[in-house]
Amino acid sequence: MKGHACVILLMCLSCVCATALQVKRGDEPKAVPAQRGTEELTRDYPPPKQMDLQTLQERDADDESLVKYKEALLGSTADVLDEGGQNVLLKALVFAPVDHEETVLDLTGDLSQFKHNPFVVKEGAEYRIKLIFRVQREGVSGLRYFEAVYRKGIRVDKANFMVGSYRPKTEEHIFQSPVDELPAGLLGRGDYIVKSKFTDDDKNIYLEWEWSFSVKRDWE
Repeated sequence: MKGHACVILLMCLSCVCATALQVKRGDEPKAVPAQRGTEELTRDYPPPKQMDLQTLQERDADDESLVKYKEALLGSTADVLDEGGQNVLLKALVFAPVDHEETVLDLTGDLSQFKHNPFVVKEGAEYRIKLIFRVQREGVSGLRYFEAVYRKGIRVDKANFMVGSYRPKTEEHIFQSPVDELPAGLLGRGDYIVKSKFTDDDKNIYLEWEWSFSVKRDWE
């Protein structure tokens, strides 16, 4: 019996060693790319029916514990200011240099002025983009900010920022981009036009506009 057990043990060890050698030689099967696998699994899956925040809050109204849980999770729209217009209101874009005063573009008025009135920025300066906005009636998912930067009609840069998902509230939300750096040098100085767009996962476009800045040797 002992001899038989030793034989079985040796056979198991041989299998383990063979498998290890295959892995070491790179013979293991390749994993299916996550993106392709996701598409195959979800392409025939019907998306859930969209439901506004008020409908969600009114469901199961007789269950007090569930009502309290949903209020904590989703918030209540009863006291949220509704200014009319779209559900998401983009109030301002702020050009925020790290070591200089900010430039605020008020997006509630005439947007055409920003394209033809560039503000001056110092070459090589570090800065952030801030977005000030409100969500007023329903929660929104996957807010995104896109921008494409042009010089003399040629696109020289582009960016796509995931702003996030938010629930309604009277107070304004503020999003800040990572720090970026302006062009510098003789080739970097000049006038730039930025085409911006604010959207969400449902392809709603809340605002599209153009603005401009001028890169110079120093702040003016």
